[in-house]
Amino acid sequence: MAYVISDECVSCGTCESECPAGAISQGDEHFVIDADTCVECGTCADACPMGAISEG
Repeated sequence: MAYVISDECVSCGTCESECPAGAISQGDEHFVIDADTCVECGTCADACPMGAISEG
């Protein structure tokens, strides 16, 4: 199951630069993960300083 970013996201961009699949982009309110592109590696969740990313 792809990872998701919660409303705790402060749009710092750390996760976007860490994603090896390029699945993360800036959304309307915070960063979002494209479920079709996500390879479910968890790198983004490990990198997020806010703990705003989890398995969906």
